[in-house]
Amino acid sequence: MQSWGTWVRVLFVPSTSRQNGRVTESPPPMTRYVAIVEDAGPDQAIGIWFSDLPGCFSGGDDVDAALRNAEEALSLYADALAQEGRALPAPRSVSQLRDDPAVAPDLKDHLVALIALHAGAAHAAE
Repeated sequence: MQSWGTWVRVLFVPSTSRQNGRVTESPPPMTRYVAIVEDAGPDQAIGIWFSDLPGCFSGGDDVDAALRNAEEALSLYADALAQEGRALPAPRSVSQLRDDPAVAPDLKDHLVALIALHAGAAHAAE
């Protein structure tokens, strides 16, 4: 098991620009969920799970494939909840997860990635 020891911090700064004499503002940020990426070694698949979304997990033969699959898993999870009439919980920040004693060890022991919820499923996030 590899310890990454790197904390992820994401900032969003709205930007404005002029187009055809009009001031435009960038759209609001996409909803992103913190994913824990577990690399168990060269002979194992890469596993990904979301601490805020029980039962939502994915994997792949390498980190890139696992991250692509995680986007699909997140969308499918959101769709399944929406079909049940339930909303996704609001995502917690890395700082909030770091303060959660049940999640903090995973953040220290594994790679962390932010996975965007695609627009089609974004209505399910609350």
